[in-house]
Amino acid sequence: MFRKKMMLEKNVFIGRNVLIDPGYSSLISIGNNSVISYGTIILAHDGSLRKYTGYTKIGKVSIGSDTFIGAGSVIMPDVSIGNNVIIGSGSVVTKNIPDNSVAVGNPAVVVDSVSRLVNKHIVNMNNYPVYEKMTKQDARIMEDEWKEGHAYIRTYFETPLSSVKEVNEITNKMM
Repeated sequence: MFRKKMMLEKNVFIGRNVLIDPGYSSLISIGNNSVISYGTIILAHDGSLRKYTGYTKIGKVSIGSDTFIGAGSVIMPDVSIGNNVIIGSGSVVTKNIPDNSVAVGNPAVVVDSVSRLVNKHIVNMNNYPVYEKMTKQDARIMEDEWKEGHAYIRTYFETPLSSVKEVNEITNKMM
């Protein structure tokens, strides 16, 4: 249904309960390898002043390739989100977001670059449990280990990811 009306590139994941503006979906494009998480709303129209003016604002929404939109985010009309961008959960995007950025908040503002955020997590993987898959035994072990806060579990298997050994080597180079 989406492919008939909007520009949807290859390998796009659209989570449950995502609302893509049904009346103006032809104004929305989503690039390759992007993820639109649970409960996100993408609007290409704004009818807030319709009662006063008799008109509804409409505007294109462009979401670049390799972009992740966190759960419960709202993307407003006339917005361009660049390539390789992470939008934090619950963010409201009202302005353009440049390539390689991490943006969060209401309204969403750029707070970091994707590369710096990735490096922070690679360092954290040295200090927290890391699991390649979740077994019942892992779940029992995790109850004790998670007293420190969080862990990392591999959930994306299509591309090779860093092993714990590689993470340690990267971390040692950074320090």
